[in-house]
Amino acid sequence: MPCHPARARELLGKGRAVVVRQVPFTIRLKDRALADSEVDGVQLRIDPGSKGTGLVVTDEKTETGRQGAGVTVRRGLISLELRHRGEQIHLCMRQRAGYRRRRRSANCRYRAPRSGNRPRPPGWLPPSLRHRVDTTLSLVTRLCRYAPVTEVHVERVAFDTHSMSAGRPLSGAGYGQGPLAGTTASAYLRAKWNSACAYCDTSGVPLNVEHLTPRSRGGSDRISNLVLACVPCNEAKGSAPLETFLADRPDRLARILGQARTPLQDAAAMNTTRWRLTEALGTLGRPVHAWSGGRTKGNRSAMGLAKTHTLDALSVGRLDHEGGDAIVRYPERVLVARAAGRGSYARTTPDRFGFPRLRRARTKQHFGYVTGDLVRATVPSGKWAGTWTGRISVRARGQHSLATPSGRVNVSHRNLRLLQRGDGYGYGSRPEPTPSTS
Repeated sequence: MPCHPARARELLGKGRAVVVRQVPFTIRLKDRALADSEVDGVQLRIDPGSKGTGLVVTDEKTETGRQGAGVTVRRGLISLELRHRGEQIHLCMRQRAGYRRRRRSANCRYRAPRSGNRPRPPGWLPPSLRHRVDTTLSLVTRLCRYAPVTEVHVERVAFDTHSMSAGRPLSGAGYGQGPLAGTTASAYLRAKWNSACAYCDTSGVPLNVEHLTPRSRGGSDRISNLVLACVPCNEAKGSAPLETFLADRPDRLARILGQARTPLQDAAAMNTTRWRLTEALGTLGRPVHAWSGGRTKGNRSAMGLAKTHTLDALSVGRLDHEGGDAIVRYPERVLVARAAGRGSYARTTPDRFGFPRLRRARTKQHFGYVTGDLVRATVPSGKWAGTWTGRISVRARGQHSLATPSGRVNVSHRNLRLLQRGDGYGYGSRPEPTPSTS
């Protein structure tokens, strides 16, 4: 069971427990087995997100309220925020595709393009979305191994991207057909921009369809991301951000941004992965309960909690606050796990055109350490004299680089002590916002 730090120090001081893991800090009793113990179960509550996911271990107890009725009291024991790297994976995939397209156009190391309608295996997801499901399942599996989790509660919310794109509720034909009903994208843009360039108001010249956020920077083909531009303006803008291109014309920048809609990548990612995540959690052998986002928001607002992934996770599930149920405690510090990956499979470092520039070492372990290991460095003298703890980046010569709050430190492998092997995550912490007094 999760215990207070003072209790953990007492067990370690008496020799009744040993440290199993540094982050999250986990101990194991040596004088008692699970069969000889009575362990109360805990619940794991999850608030999935596109860029981050909140996980909270809670326990619920029934107590007697003021009027003699039984009320449920929920306490947050451990809070963890997982930060995904799906956006980084997406950019790397686009960069790799750009390398291949460039090599085809330059007739160098030609590789024939594959068909775009090739079949996918059942349950296939793009790597950037598959990563969100896999990393969440990985941390949930670890928490189930460290604590006696008896049930899992997850928020499964669906976003209406059509209404979000329009910025208002839709119904009838407007919902079924959208703004392009009975017309084409080109005709729609000509009517919207009066057949003139959006950047210089030039009319009567050939106009191109221009992306406000370039495709090379993650822009989509949504109609709100498209404008009309003359050839000179289109070439001058290129792949530069709109804010950079119109930095000297703030009025025109504000006018163009006024018609742009909020990007829907995050909402689309949640709609795609919500069922996959629930199915993946079902393989853990524990009951999985799915709840709506409206219930989570209502519980959080009733308790006066701030809007964070971890506090949303704490509010997931049934909570009759009108009947006296309440959340009485939440952790003040949140463990932040940032997905950092485990290195690259590539054996060469490419240049900006995608051609090999440097050859990478095939050996990842040097002097017993691997990049990402959590170590404690004891520097006897010099500018960085003292004791430092952090993740390292290894070098073949044995002078490893250690990341500390004050910057990076070069430390010899002789002054290092391994605390925990790298697991693909970088750990930190942050304070939880204080509850509202309203």
